[in-house]
Amino acid sequence: MQTLITDSPREAADFINRGQIVAFPTETVYGLGADITNDEAVQRIFQAKGRPGDNPLIVHVYSPKEVEKVAASIPETARKLMDRFFPGPLTLVLCKQSRISPLVTAGLPTVGVRCPQHPVTRAFLRECRHPVAAPSANLSGKPSSTDWKSVHEDLNGKINCILRGEQSAIGLESTIVDCATEPPRLLRAGAISLDELRAIVPGLLGPAAIEEHSQPKSPGLKYPHYAPLAEIRLCGEGHGRCEGGEKTAWIGLSHPPEDAAVTCRCADAGEYAHRLFRFFRECDREKIGIIFCEMPPPEGIGQALRDRLQRAAEEK
Repeated sequence: MQTLITDSPREAADFINRGQIVAFPTETVYGLGADITNDEAVQRIFQAKGRPGDNPLIVHVYSPKEVEKVAASIPETARKLMDRFFPGPLTLVLCKQSRISPLVTAGLPTVGVRCPQHPVTRAFLRECRHPVAAPSANLSGKPSSTDWKSVHEDLNGKINCILRGEQSAIGLESTIVDCATEPPRLLRAGAISLDELRAIVPGLLGPAAIEEHSQPKSPGLKYPHYAPLAEIRLCGEGHGRCEGGEKTAWIGLSHPPEDAAVTCRCADAGEYAHRLFRFFRECDREKIGIIFCEMPPPEGIGQALRDRLQRAAEEK
């Protein structure tokens, strides 16, 4: 299969409308999309990524009004969150309409819905006949792609088209809130923090532990994610030396150790999030054996960063 690279949202949408799959930029990470009504196209997403079939996809809509075409009902708490955070890096889990392919939702009665704020994404989604189901555009288990070159590295020859855009501004996947339960619950941390969510819905619950054999209601909860080839070692501020007998790298907010082969010092947690997955991929190319990751404070997007770092470390 030849993978076309295009700068045209309309050309990329034509592929979706013909039942093919397309990688596209968003403000969080790049997504790999298919028409939510086309079983064969959705199945090709799972095949291209090597993604487990019981890991549901997120549906992307170009306008908050389009949520009504996907959800069977929208609770008042969900409407409050939509009014405040749509378009933006927030996914809401809602009861689904029957028109959605069951492959999108992994057979669950609920669906995750997001309205991105990225202008190229919205132009692309507007040209698609139906909303677009999309996980991150990377091989399953690897760091999410935050630029089109990383998508090409993972998926060239496996997908029909890449809609080229700038590097994702946020760099971490969306915050996910389950609004199909009462009270709503945070399922996955992201750029929108638990405190920000509770300012709109005071009774919103924090994340709960996922049972080993249960089916996840959203991506990023059950299967290994975000890990580079290197071993991840989590460390605190001011970690002295990157010891371990292998070629090492370091990323964090304080002063990097002198003995690391590759370093990335970030000004704040927002920059850390923006650069993390791209840094992991750089370390893979440099054949780094161990990456030391300084844990950020658990405030704001720092909580989402800690989640991704812990999951990446658990992978090894």
